[in-house]
Amino acid sequence: LSSDLTDIMATSRDYEELLFAWKGWRDASGKKMKKNYKRYVELSNKAAVLNGFMDNGHYWRSLYETPSFEEDLERLYLQLQPLYLNLHAYVRRALYKKYGAEHINLKGPIPAHLLGNMWAQSWSNIFDLVMPFPDATKVDATPAMKQQGWTPRRMFEESDRFFTSLGLIPMPQEFWEKSMIEKPSDGREVVCHASAWDFYNRKDFRIKQCTVVNMDDLITVHHEMGHVQYFLQYMDQPIPFRDGANPGFHEAVGDVMALSVSTPKHLHSIHLLDEVMDNDESDINYLMSIALDKIAFLPFGYLMDQWRWKVFDGRVKEEEYNQQWWNLRMKYQGLCPPVPRSEDDFDPGAKFHIPANVPYIRYFVSFVIQFQFHQALCAKAGHKGPLHKCDIYQSLEAGQVLGDALKLGFSKPWPEAMEHITGQPNMSAAALLSYFEPLLTWLVEKNAENGDILGWPEYSWTP
Repeated sequence: LSSDLTDIMATSRDYEELLFAWKGWRDASGKKMKKNYKRYVELSNKAAVLNGFMDNGHYWRSLYETPSFEEDLERLYLQLQPLYLNLHAYVRRALYKKYGAEHINLKGPIPAHLLGNMWAQSWSNIFDLVMPFPDATKVDATPAMKQQGWTPRRMFEESDRFFTSLGLIPMPQEFWEKSMIEKPSDGREVVCHASAWDFYNRKDFRIKQCTVVNMDDLITVHHEMGHVQYFLQYMDQPIPFRDGANPGFHEAVGDVMALSVSTPKHLHSIHLLDEVMDNDESDINYLMSIALDKIAFLPFGYLMDQWRWKVFDGRVKEEEYNQQWWNLRMKYQGLCPPVPRSEDDFDPGAKFHIPANVPYIRYFVSFVIQFQFHQALCAKAGHKGPLHKCDIYQSLEAGQVLGDALKLGFSKPWPEAMEHITGQPNMSAAALLSYFEPLLTWLVEKNAENGDILGWPEYSWTP
């Protein structure tokens, strides 16, 4: 997806312009690959069966080595659902104020193109429309980064400094020489989707990212650097064990760092925020900005592979690919397409991970366990007080615990790595719920005050 389309989705507040970008991208991408996708499903299933699995989804799930994996996920999702439903109702009310009754139904799903992101997986770009307290502190490092002339290189150096402050491994020389951290200006076509690479020779590790100087990408930089830190930690394991304890662990490492980096306290310490107003209103603003990223994502992170697992095992047939995709988008996200869709469309294909064959449930797992890691590392760092104020910067104790777990790679079942960090072996939603508790309390009150109902009983409404 080109950065100008990303930009329109993020910054435009014009209903029709957003629709143009949303529909145009789907016409140009997903629509064109539907036939190929069916063939890909056949071939990947064939390979999975040859390897002793029932289908490709069964193979993907096997990487978690947990027989009750699907039940565990459903249990986690149901625990987190009240948080999402309250956020959804609050955001829907704000969009109603902005776009009016013609485009938003207060009892219906939200049109999928209005949430600041091409797939509505993160809503942080519409923070300006939903900010709880416009007069309190708004945590956004972007203006200061631009004003101080930050470069992509500096963003990576800052991230490296955070990891090394915990006593973790600095990026090797080859990383700085061979990574592509900006979009090439020589006209080369590159895949801009950010990714981290392990060349399995114990010395060559790289990141490929078309970095933009803003806070969003500063977080992405930490996410990608988390992958490389993991590569560095387990590089002395035998090759089959050079991987995450499970795919979700790999996604969580950098995000745990970002939870500290994005706190007002930390941004102030690296001169990206002027003053830190320590009051309840600023707290709610901050938690809202994080929730638009972390909570808004949960149903999307959950449904992507719900759809694919059903495609792989034949429960979803080719002639209903798109219909079933939108059924899940409605059921979990409470979103509807802004224009009618048909089976000529193939909207899942508009998301990178579908044609690129990258499983997605890892991100849902990561978004849950990163809060467990954050809570445990904050305790190690001696943090007292609300979890959302914790910054583990410079805590060698926290770094030691994390590093020791990362060194295991894939050599032990993941519950052992989990136990090493958190003292118990299970995935749990408790830490995430504790982190967002003040926001949930506020949202419940606010929604009651506005007379908003949770969910989308008028589900068949269309804009």
